[in-house]
Amino acid sequence: MNTIKKNIIANFLGSIWIALMNLAFVPLYIHFLGIESYGLVGFFSMLLGIFSLLDMGLSSTMSFEMARLSAQEGRSQEMKDLARTLEIPYWAIGLLLAFAVVFLAPWIASRWVQAKNIAPETVKLAVILMGLCIGFHWPMNFYSGGLIGLQQQVLLNAINISIATLRGLGSVFILWLISPCIESFFFWQIIISAANTLVNLVFFWKSLPYTNQKPAFCKALLKKIGAFATGMSLASITGILLFQLQKLILSHLLSLETFGYFSLANVCSMSIYRLVMPVFSAASPQMTKLAEKGSIEEITKLYHKSTQLVSILVLPVSCVMAFFSKEILILWTRNPVTAENTYLLLSILVLGTAFHSLAHIPWALQLAYGWMRLAIITNFFYILLLSPLMYIFTKWYGAIGAASIWTIITIGMLATIPIMHRYLLPGESGRWFLDDVGYPLCSSILVCAIARIFISFDWQAIWLIVSLSLVCITTFFVTACTANQLNIIERLKEFLSKIS
Repeated sequence: MNTIKKNIIANFLGSIWIALMNLAFVPLYIHFLGIESYGLVGFFSMLLGIFSLLDMGLSSTMSFEMARLSAQEGRSQEMKDLARTLEIPYWAIGLLLAFAVVFLAPWIASRWVQAKNIAPETVKLAVILMGLCIGFHWPMNFYSGGLIGLQQQVLLNAINISIATLRGLGSVFILWLISPCIESFFFWQIIISAANTLVNLVFFWKSLPYTNQKPAFCKALLKKIGAFATGMSLASITGILLFQLQKLILSHLLSLETFGYFSLANVCSMSIYRLVMPVFSAASPQMTKLAEKGSIEEITKLYHKSTQLVSILVLPVSCVMAFFSKEILILWTRNPVTAENTYLLLSILVLGTAFHSLAHIPWALQLAYGWMRLAIITNFFYILLLSPLMYIFTKWYGAIGAASIWTIITIGMLATIPIMHRYLLPGESGRWFLDDVGYPLCSSILVCAIARIFISFDWQAIWLIVSLSLVCITTFFVTACTANQLNIIERLKEFLSKIS
């Protein structure tokens, strides 16, 4: 089995397990904490996303440079020196972030978060604990990026699976057996985040090639990667700001209870990324190596295969979630009130997430060639457009209006794909829009629309589970049949002929 297949399989196992942990534990968090306190968990997730701006593309730069240097001989010491050079500022940023959140905790508790039934002192302590957790969690992304670039993704996913299990089980046991309060929840997050960062740090440095010299901070390396790092920083900052801006605005305009419902819908819709990131993480370093070697034919083949794989993984699940959001939420949360307040948000958000997922492989191609100008310009444009629209539509229509604007903008962002193809892969736009995305999208919508006519929300739980499972399987199979680059039908015929 080649490296990319092995990494994709490992990434899928890791992503599916983490998604299962979220699906299993989030309803329990809401049960023990209540929806308003869960809104603070959503606020914490928003802080992590906003502060990713200060990553400034360093983790992605790390991944890119590790992949590029590992494809060349005699660059082992440079890899270690680069890791140390980027590691020091990364830790410094993490410490500054932790201090900033702790310092601003009183203001956030009294002026920003709109809590009704939680005392301001409780909110303040929760925010202080969030700051400490961010300080320990922050460097983890840096070492993860390095392991991805070194193609140690089997190891990374083994770590992620272990940490996700400990995080979820530990949180539930603490809320159940010790104290069902938000402070206890964040105390455990601090412990598990520190452990996660420490494990990633140790294994990253062990995965680097052996040299006789110790790693050293080197200013010359910063200048050497300056152009790529600057472009990566701007692309990352504008991209993260674009996708976290809605949460920042909503965390202030909505009540903490309503923001809790939005956070629940967002967690559910974001699980779609668990299907696309394994392909992205495996394909991106490989594309970088092929771009370094100038293998246009191979990179084109990998590009279309990866996009079609993303389509047949993401689109069937997204369509099922969008068409049957109410049924899924009632089965998941076992709470009719929560389902009623969340299902429309989920239907809208999951569509936006699906369309954004389709842009991941084109982004991997841009990273491989170090061409980020288009992404930066696009992100800047949509940030200027999103800010006033999000504020206005949230004021007029609440969370539904904000979710709708987000989905419309993610659809609009696909308009830049032909421009990217013109510069990097001329003549490939037709194949991308029709073969890679169009046919799978139409197939998924058609199957789910037909199924929606026959399935009723009033059915018993067991029949809903059976029916939705059959819809998922059917939608996946029909969509997979449209993926001509993956030759799924031919491979299925070969398999059946071998066992017959």
